[in-house]
Amino acid sequence: MTLAFALVLLLAALAFALAPIITPPFTGYDPGQFPVEILRPAVQPAGYAFAIWSLIYLWLILHAAFGLWKRRRHPAWVRVRPALTLAVVLGTVWLAIAASSPFWATVVILVMAGAAILAFLQAPTEPDRWLLSAPLAILAGWLTAASAVSTGVLLAGYGYLGNEEAAYDMMAAVLILGVLVQWRKPRMPVYGLTLAWALVGIGVANWGSGTPVAWVAFGIAAVALAAVLLLARRGKGQIP
Repeated sequence: MTLAFALVLLLAALAFALAPIITPPFTGYDPGQFPVEILRPAVQPAGYAFAIWSLIYLWLILHAAFGLWKRRRHPAWVRVRPALTLAVVLGTVWLAIAASSPFWATVVILVMAGAAILAFLQAPTEPDRWLLSAPLAILAGWLTAASAVSTGVLLAGYGYLGNEEAAYDMMAAVLILGVLVQWRKPRMPVYGLTLAWALVGIGVANWGSGTPVAWVAFGIAAVALAAVLLLARRGKGQIP
């Protein structure tokens, strides 16, 4: 059973990495899909920030391959596979869903984020720090931010919040959730650093827009980085 689960995760990770090649490119939800058309959602990071997916795909494949080869029965590796597999399998079909339904895409990415965070919290920082905990940290970190972005676009697009208001609310949510998760795993700062990367991307996207969104994003990113450093110091000598 452990062999089958490890193999399924590897196949899912490979499919996850291939999905952007097979599926038409996703550059954001079509503004015409919403009652309130917003050509440039304030909560959406600059395009360069999404390059982090290449690192996420590669790291997940390495994680799954090493787990199948060397750690198929290791309890720590076995424990994270169900939640991680769920996140990766949903990620494989997410692009296709996003092209047709922003609402269901948001629901799915929230589930993905929850599953990825659970897997990250279940994984010990040691042993296999860079092949067990770190790839889960970067996936969980990016999905924390991405799920907030998707939610923010949805709330603004349906008129529940204004464009800038949605950005502020979602960035605050990312900071609060991010600190809570990082508190549980102070010795794996990859999670918090990934959140900071996304927040800086939001700041860059809004630079020169004439709104305070960029400065707020940079400020929250700085707070997130400070929290990562403080929690890393707190976590010295611990193996959460």
